[in-house]
Amino acid sequence: MSRFVQRDDVVDYQTYEDLREAMRTSVLEAKRVRRIHLGDHLTFLFENRATLTYQVQEIMRAERIARESAILDEITVYNSMLGHQGELGCALLIEIEDAKDRKPLLIRWLGLEATLYVRDEAGDKHYATYDPSQVGTDRISAVQYLRFATPTPPVAVGCDFDDDVAGEVELTTEQRDALALDLVAPD
Repeated sequence: MSRFVQRDDVVDYQTYEDLREAMRTSVLEAKRVRRIHLGDHLTFLFENRATLTYQVQEIMRAERIARESAILDEITVYNSMLGHQGELGCALLIEIEDAKDRKPLLIRWLGLEATLYVRDEAGDKHYATYDPSQVGTDRISAVQYLRFATPTPPVAVGCDFDDDVAGEVELTTEQRDALALDLVAPD
């Protein structure tokens, strides 16, 4: 099975409405395993074909997308998040609860995206690649789309940034297994 969302994975938004609850239940479980919290502010949500198919369906439902070209555009955009075999696609959510702290911290954390990594069993750190258009000259975006190229499955996720977001978290066996499968899914 391909790692990428295929056109035949996606149904029209009206049919999706009938399937939504069943799909939502299985995808939320896939997301639960792939959601990794690092400290108080960073949440890594590793994506795969199932989670992105769900996101495409949700966008189509919310925006009532029916035009074939628009559906294909959505699939292309979401597939670009995954990278290729040997890469893990990830959405990083920078969560700052207090609105008054949000802007100052996003300014202070400029450069954070270059310090995010996955660590493999040998202890090697594999740093994220990211879309430079998501990083301004004055602050970082609260949502980042990252890719980690790693030859072996990660055992930890971390951040080297020299502020209160630095740290590392070990992955559970369940998380390691899920990411190992995602890593080797064929293009």
